[in-house]
Amino acid sequence: MKENITKKLAYLEFLNRENGFRHHKYDEEMQQYEYLKNGDMRSIDESVKRIRASDVGHLSDNPVKNLRYLCICNITLVTRFSIEGGMDSEKAYTASDLYIQKYDRAKTVEELYELQWEMITYFTKAVADAKKESVFSKPVILCMDYVHYHLHENIKCSVLAEKVKLNQSYLSVLFKRETGVSITEYVILKRMEAAENMLKYSDYSLTEIADLLHFSSYSHFAKTFRKYYHSSPKEYRNKEFRHIEWGK
Repeated sequence: MKENITKKLAYLEFLNRENGFRHHKYDEEMQQYEYLKNGDMRSIDESVKRIRASDVGHLSDNPVKNLRYLCICNITLVTRFSIEGGMDSEKAYTASDLYIQKYDRAKTVEELYELQWEMITYFTKAVADAKKESVFSKPVILCMDYVHYHLHENIKCSVLAEKVKLNQSYLSVLFKRETGVSITEYVILKRMEAAENMLKYSDYSLTEIADLLHFSSYSHFAKTFRKYYHSSPKEYRNKEFRHIEWGK
């Protein structure tokens, strides 16, 4: 039996060399998991890129089965790195079971790609939330949550202070001490993150994104975006939307 496996491995290695195929390098694969463990949203882009790459493994001649197997292999590692990153283990294993069931029911390659994106987004946000809870005080967490759900509105420090029942000046000091940025700067950073994702994944026009994120004008949005990404929103979309769409 061992001899047969050895021969088959040697034959597959020969075929890969003949066809110019190589598996992705270990460091390339691990990058997405390092981002994930840190609750870094870059894990989403990295995971999408890796699962769509030409150097993923060949596990089945059937494209749907092949991708399903790859997704299941991926979520096994995602679950373990999420737990290492601070996610509750029971929550992580339950989510893993749920997504594997979804993979099993998927009928097309595109459906599996969508599930993969949904899965890595869920786990990354869960790790980020776990880290947030272990680092920040309850008033700061409540402010962060409020900002997350109200990016389309005019967010005032006075309103946040009222929500968490603290003096506005004290809240401002507390927030900056724990996060390293002022409340105003934090709101801008979250709007920029949302804008980046919308430019990558949505069909909203540039002016619609500016409106949705409560910028006074498109020019104000473009100026702010360039400050953080050294690119105009249009340039960023032309580069990154195609990158995500085709996995290039």
